[in-house]
Order: sequence, then C-alpha cells, then structure tokens
Amino acid sequence: MSEPTEITLERIALIRRLVVAWNPEGHGAPIVHPDAPYGSTDRDGDIANVTGDDEGAEEEHRAVGAALAAFVRHAALKPGRYTYHNPLVKLDPARTGDVFRDEAGAAPEQITFDVAPEHLALIPHLAVLWDEARMVPLVDPAAPYGEADLEASMHRRIGGAEADLDRLHHAMQPALQIFLRYADIAPGDYA
Repeated sequence: MSEPTEITLERIALIRRLVVAWNPEGHGAPIVHPDAPYGSTDRDGDIANVTGDDEGAEEEHRAVGAALAAFVRHAALKPGRYTYHNPLVKLDPARTGDVFRDEAGAAPEQITFDVAPEHLALIPHLAVLWDEARMVPLVDPAAPYGEADLEASMHRRIGGAEADLDRLHHAMQPALQIFLRYADIAPGDYA
C-alpha cells in the first residue's frame, strides 16, 4: 500500500491554478502545461506567491503532482455548466495541444462547458503520472483511465452508458480544468 498524500490548503490553492492542456501522444490525454503549470512562465514565483516561501519550489511542485493524483480520486463536483477564463490563450500552443484551438490557432478567451455525470465518473480514474522530461503531472496518454483499451476502460467507468466516447475523452481537458478549479476537498491525508 502506498504512503498517504498530504493535501494542504496551499496545495489545494496551487491545484486550482494548474493549467490543463492536451497531450496528443498515444490516445491523447490532459497534461499540465509544461511552460506555465500555474498560469505564468515563472513557476517558482507562482508557487512562492501561494506558499509565501521562496525556498523549496521544486519540492513543492512535485508534491502538487502527487496531491493532484489524490485530488482527482477524492474531490467532489456537481454536474453543471461552468465558465472559466482560458489560460491557454496566452501560451505557446507548440508544446501542447488545446481541444478548443481551431485550424488557424485561435482559441476562445472564455470557455463555457457542461460537466456531465460521465465526465465526473471518469475523473477519479485518470491515471495521473509525473513526467520527468517535462517536469509536470500528466494523465497517462497510453492508458488514460488505467487500461490500454480506451473504449473498454471508458465504458466500464461510465457504466456502459451510450456516449460518443471520442468526444467525451477529448472533453476531459475542459472537464478536468473545471474540476481542479471548483471541486471540493478538505485538507488532509489521502491514499
């Protein structure tokens, strides 16, 4: 059994700032933007603004990655319509994808999105890993919901409900962004 992960108030605040992009590798999956994980290109400064500590940003960033894996398993959000400012608009799209970007490279400033029960059934099963090369957490693009067979894995998680699985899977970028911003969780130790 793995050690519990501590989710502190500061880590919750940092998770709420995470910028979710799309990793086109494998099946495709959400990834925290490697150039601006917390919204700006000054990762350590963003962390210090929340923690009040200029030291230990690297360790805290890795701890946020571990906390993110526990957060998606244990936080709660109600289905509904949510709106958020799209943080990807101001970032270079060359390193990651964005499901809202059109062929010309434009993306909307505001995203309004309906988080459905199917999204919320998939989120706790996201296979969150640490990407050493990019130094950010990501969802495993080879097995986003824990199994390599994407369709079977999704059907199992949503209870066999009929859905456009490709569309549902790609909608996990905005669904996860909303979940990180608005889902409820108390500080504590989580498995």
